[in-house]
Amino acid sequence: MTSQQQLLARFSEPVPRYTSYPTAPHFHDGVDPTTARQWIAALGAGQTLSLYVHVPYCDRLCWFCACHTKHTLKYEPVAAYLESLKCEIETMGQMVSPEVVVTGLHWGGGSPTMLKPEDMHRLMGWLRAAFTFAEDAEISVEMDPNDLDEARYDALAEIGVTRASLGVQDFDPKVQKTINRLQTFEQTAEVIAAMRKRGVRSVNCDLLYGLPYQTLDTMAKTVADIISLKPDRIALFGYAHVPWMKKHQALIPEDALPDAEERFRQMSLAAEMLAEAGYESIGIDHFALAGDTLAKAARTGRLRRNFQGYTDESADALIGLGASSISQLPEGFWQNMPATGEYRRMVESGDLAVVRGVALQPEDRARAFVIERIMCAYGFSACELKARFDAGTDEIIAEAQAYARENPEVCDYDRFGFRLKNEAFPFARSVAAVFDTYLGRGKGRHSAAV
Repeated sequence: MTSQQQLLARFSEPVPRYTSYPTAPHFHDGVDPTTARQWIAALGAGQTLSLYVHVPYCDRLCWFCACHTKHTLKYEPVAAYLESLKCEIETMGQMVSPEVVVTGLHWGGGSPTMLKPEDMHRLMGWLRAAFTFAEDAEISVEMDPNDLDEARYDALAEIGVTRASLGVQDFDPKVQKTINRLQTFEQTAEVIAAMRKRGVRSVNCDLLYGLPYQTLDTMAKTVADIISLKPDRIALFGYAHVPWMKKHQALIPEDALPDAEERFRQMSLAAEMLAEAGYESIGIDHFALAGDTLAKAARTGRLRRNFQGYTDESADALIGLGASSISQLPEGFWQNMPATGEYRRMVESGDLAVVRGVALQPEDRARAFVIERIMCAYGFSACELKARFDAGTDEIIAEAQAYARENPEVCDYDRFGFRLKNEAFPFARSVAAVFDTYLGRGKGRHSAAV
């Protein structure tokens, strides 16, 4: 058994993805609209803001999906939801100082490309009227090739999209049928060509390993096909099978899912192929061409992690708009009401839809820094930790030193700080969990670490 196989057997327990700390299962109703208003009021001149807009509708339901979304074949619910979203945008815009500049905007879902072209224009118009945008603000949109046509391509270009993000998952027909995600290579290539023709400077593609009936051969074929399209970024996620949380995942036959060792082989094969094609490894599951801003951020220590995963976005705050969206401000996190009907009632009354969150304590901030550094750079500097934070740093350093002494095959601790060994990089989530004092307190269940 190789050293990595031994680590795989050891780090088999499910752990959080660490897109925040504390993680979402530890949010509580002690953070409410009043709290959110106070945190927003603290944002001022010179600070920057990233916006996330959630469109929780799809015209087909992919059975692998763990997002907050719902299936609809009618456009009326989407149109009604947009009017409610307009109310929230206007309310939030009145609270955020015009001196706070938006440097990034992301439309996610669901399927934002379900929107009619005229509604894409309306939504962007509402956002620009409510907030101050930087001239070079990055605007990214998640795209479903099955939704797109010439009018939508044109609308996306006209509203200023700078990054197209496409879910691909796997091109094998049997895998696609089993996860209810039919999407050909030709469709995907057409979207990328259409957006590049309209001046979009960056393209991201999402791939999944660990899917039902997926094999090393299907993985290799999909990765080779994606490489041929030369996307600037590729996200390689492990399928998270969480049917207790997402009931539609029960439609996926569990006996068709690869085991942990096969998942690891699929991930490793894809990573090797991407490296050979010139993609740089970014954290545990992203890859980017050398000229991409994500690769540059990783090389210069500016890589960050938020609810969209790895990012080069350095805004002081992230505000989520729409049902279930999560916001991150210097003081803490909050989440909007997930149920669309209740969300609509709340925002149409002129209030915020905040239902839960968590205020950061001094030690939380230090541990959040350590966990993010492990996820982004596979280690942290003890000097930087102590320079940045007052509370909890001695305890964290002692924990890191003890863990390194007890696990020399995983990491080192020296005068520069804590650092994972190369063969342990894929298990960064599990190592980060060592510093999570909330883990085990609640009832949250998580997906496989690899």
